[in-house]
Amino acid sequence: MHDHRIRLRYLGDTLDLLFPGTGSPRPYTVLPHPYLPRRLAPRRWWHPGPRVMLPAEGSIGDHLGEVFGTPIELVVHVRPARRANRKPVLEAYSAGARLAYVKIGDSERARALVANEAAVLSRLADRPLKSVVAPSVLYHGTWRGLGVLALSPLPARRGRVPEPLLVRAVKEIAATGDGAWHGDLAPWNIAPAADGRLLVWDWERYATGVPHGFDAMHHFFQRALRRMDPPTAARACLAQALRVLAPYGLSAAQARRTALLYLVALADRHATDGHEPLGPPQRWLSPLVDHEEPIL
Repeated sequence: MHDHRIRLRYLGDTLDLLFPGTGSPRPYTVLPHPYLPRRLAPRRWWHPGPRVMLPAEGSIGDHLGEVFGTPIELVVHVRPARRANRKPVLEAYSAGARLAYVKIGDSERARALVANEAAVLSRLADRPLKSVVAPSVLYHGTWRGLGVLALSPLPARRGRVPEPLLVRAVKEIAATGDGAWHGDLAPWNIAPAADGRLLVWDWERYATGVPHGFDAMHHFFQRALRRMDPPTAARACLAQALRVLAPYGLSAAQARRTALLYLVALADRHATDGHEPLGPPQRWLSPLVDHEEPIL
């Protein structure tokens, strides 16, 4: 019986965890572990969650090996648990070559998001996108009650996204459905491709039925949050709404209303997730909405 190795990558550092082979099936665990996210195991008493065993046989690596028909080595990306829907993300390798990124839906909310991304990407695969490149679904299934979504890796590279490319991408995504938006078109979810298109991943928040321009406002707001506190960034969204949304044909009044509706939708998302990464909306949103309520 062979040893099983799982590699954990934490904020750029890599840890190798070796699960020794044994003559009979025997589970080994390194959990709870301070480098693992709370969705995998509790690290402290205030981080509740189920204890997860990583067995030497019947592991997620074995499952993915059966899916891909080849032995799999895993790199587990773990970060501090700052979001209610934070989920483990694996890199699956075979013979040193990256085969897939694998999302694990380890909570009811995370499983729903993983399932939504799988459905969206499967549908987009049938559309002739010209400006946007999305991952392909290589596998979507379950393992021990957890949702598993394996996606093709995109050839991401560092680089600034030109504004005209971002505008084309937002318009193309909007055209994929009735008032569609990617839902999380943040700077860390996009990258320019060598062929002039936009690489876009993390489609789990994709939805339809929203005002045109939500993706553009989300991109602006997430960039603003890197330099400003949430109340200031929210005010910047309103102040810069026309500049951000004019390329999409919105008037000044339409742009301001769209910016406000976007911020309200984002606060509603956080409420649904049971998490307030920007703090209570009474601090960063309510003063803005109360002042602009007549245009909503």
